[in-house]
Amino acid sequence: MKKKKQKLMTGAQITIETLIEQGVTELFGYPGGTVLDLYDALYASQNRLRHILTAHEQGAAHAADGYARATGRVGVVMATSGPGATNLVTGLATAMLDSVPMVAITGNVPTYLIGKDAFQEINITGITLPITKHNYFVQHVEELADTIREAFCIAKSGRPGPVLIDIPKDIQTALCAYEPQPVVPAFPQQTVPADRIAQAVQLLNRAQRPYLYIGGGAAHCGLGDRILALAEKLDAWVGCSLMGLSAVPHSSKRFLGMEGMHGAYASTAANLRADLILGVGVRFSDRATGDPDRYCSDAVIIQMDTDQSEINKNVRVDLGLIGDITEALEEILRAVSPQSHPAWREEIAKLRAQQARLARRAFETNGSALCPPALFDVINRCKDDDVAVVTDVGQHQMWTAQYVALQKPRKFITSGGLGTMGFGLGAAIGASIGAGCRTILVTGDGSFAMNLNELVTAVGNCIPVTIVLLNNGALGMVRQMQAFGFGRRYSNTELDRKTDYVALAQAFGAQAARVTDLAAFEAALREALQTDGPYLIEVPIDKNQFVLPMLPSEGALADLITECKEED
Repeated sequence: MKKKKQKLMTGAQITIETLIEQGVTELFGYPGGTVLDLYDALYASQNRLRHILTAHEQGAAHAADGYARATGRVGVVMATSGPGATNLVTGLATAMLDSVPMVAITGNVPTYLIGKDAFQEINITGITLPITKHNYFVQHVEELADTIREAFCIAKSGRPGPVLIDIPKDIQTALCAYEPQPVVPAFPQQTVPADRIAQAVQLLNRAQRPYLYIGGGAAHCGLGDRILALAEKLDAWVGCSLMGLSAVPHSSKRFLGMEGMHGAYASTAANLRADLILGVGVRFSDRATGDPDRYCSDAVIIQMDTDQSEINKNVRVDLGLIGDITEALEEILRAVSPQSHPAWREEIAKLRAQQARLARRAFETNGSALCPPALFDVINRCKDDDVAVVTDVGQHQMWTAQYVALQKPRKFITSGGLGTMGFGLGAAIGASIGAGCRTILVTGDGSFAMNLNELVTAVGNCIPVTIVLLNNGALGMVRQMQAFGFGRRYSNTELDRKTDYVALAQAFGAQAARVTDLAAFEAALREALQTDGPYLIEVPIDKNQFVLPMLPSEGALADLITECKEED
């Protein structure tokens, strides 16, 4: 029988076909000279692969990031060479530090011009080497399809992360046979040795004040139910890092909230008082632990992580469990004995009561109807559980982490490791497109000004994102640091901007309102949550409202600041 002749395709066509083959249905990007062949191939496949044109490549990268966080799938972004590629850098670094699965595709000048300073030539693989999990420079069209498949495998395997593929223009036009393949699975993870599991079980059974500390790894793996089941069986309490928020429902009686520098008082204090800490998919970052040498020095610490490099990196642990944390957690859950710790329950009740007193005092001290606790009370009452809450970076981010109620996984999206101001709007767009849900972006006037151009994208694609802009006329978090550490010398953190954000949003084509009291805020929010496209609500707040509790610079958890009064 005569063998069927394989159809030849260009490298650009192979790229698009391989993306579709790997399950990609949406990607974000911005065209340019060295990716015109890719965009031409995309044009021919637009009924199978949707491209979302953003206002800027950084916005596209953040959108792919938000898409991945909201769905668990690999986010994809595409950009041209030179400035298009370099504009992806902040987005790639953001994804890298928060372990987000992404594939970035860039074009480059033809291979015969590499190294000759051709127009818009840049060594993007060299630039992004430290901020990607892996990257590729494709030199042969025959390797292109398998390179893309391998990139997807790496991006979603083990500890996820971004992967970049740089495709020169002549590789995009070269002809090659294309053979479709199945979706590549993630690499299998190693199994945690049975003797290590047995040691962990023995330590957990002996603990009198157990505390489960969960992070982004637990959230990514969807371990919320198992975490709560283990907490119930051990009579333990659950706290989380910033990246661990939404991994377990906030309504759970076992959940104490985010701990650390600006965490909830009860969770941070419980961590400090625990005699055993089980860290699941969390890296014990400086923002969560403070001075590592003084972090819970009297407690037994067990750390579970996929990434071996995280064990003992930030704090010394008594036992490291490296490998498949889902499998290991299930084994531990089966093996531990049911525990009861009435004294620990009583201590937690006192910590929660103290947290409630501090919250009431903060509310009374602010003396403002538009203080963050009151605003988030309205947000929690108005939003449903399917709404994804996204933040930029700053005081508003920490207030959101402290006060927003999240009942479903993957509904809190923020930049943790890199702390990227300007992340929020692009991420909110990507999350909405990926998960098919409404998003609420909580932002500040400093962060919002960095990438507000993505309102173009939100309006053009009728994205149902509600933007709650907390405008205090300051770079609030940096100003707060100046208040506590620099004698209130506010150098370049008090903004004197005359921007009318309502008029600005309307000029972009979005609906907008400015509110000055809680009733008006609730009315605007309810209207916004029924609006098909973007809606901006500007909320003026007092610049002297600080995020508390606060861990002082280079302090330990025992040094937590719970109260202060700013002097005018």
